[in-house]
Amino acid sequence: MNEIFLDTETTGLSFKEGHKIVEIACIETKDLIPTGKVFHKLINPKRDMPDQAFKVHGFSDDFLKNKETFEKVADEFLNFIKGKKIIIHNAAFDLSFLDGELSLIKRDKIEKKFVIDSLEVARNKFPGTSNSLDALCKKFNIDLSRRVKHNALLDCELLREVYINLLDVREPKFNLSNNISEKNVNEIKDYNKAIIKITDDELKKHEEFLKSELRKNFY
Repeated sequence: MNEIFLDTETTGLSFKEGHKIVEIACIETKDLIPTGKVFHKLINPKRDMPDQAFKVHGFSDDFLKNKETFEKVADEFLNFIKGKKIIIHNAAFDLSFLDGELSLIKRDKIEKKFVIDSLEVARNKFPGTSNSLDALCKKFNIDLSRRVKHNALLDCELLREVYINLLDVREPKFNLSNNISEKNVNEIKDYNKAIIKITDDELKKHEEFLKSELRKNFY
């Protein structure tokens, strides 16, 4: 099963209070390696943008007014995530907005059995510490220099790197020049490193052995 790293940006903190999604991003991976397939949409929320939200992601009313509405992108979004594992940081927040938007247009909610909350994974691994995406990036020495504003697509990329570290796995490194691992290289370097000097007596016995065996084979 392929994975989807998902993130959203919104006009505020609560769908129930009338806030809406303004950006959805999904990056598809297979065994945590990007497949190259991406779903990314900026969305017209059909409402004003509060100053506090604008300071977070930088999307203004004027910038979003000509973008597609959620209803227009919903089917493409649902087809993109269908049947895939969905990894979200603080899943309750994003799902509350996604399920709210889907309910408004009479679509089924996202199946929770496919969802993994990376925040819960982080809390289990690092209890009692800050496990925000920023904090985890710093903990794992992941470059945050591009994150001047919150951006769903960039956050998906950062989340993938964080999640790999949370699971203590590493992406495979491909060496197209040969298939020899570093371990094998070291073994090759050490192979037959000692030079054994043969004594004159051992050489004499070896010659006698060869003469004896050659007679058996040819006579």
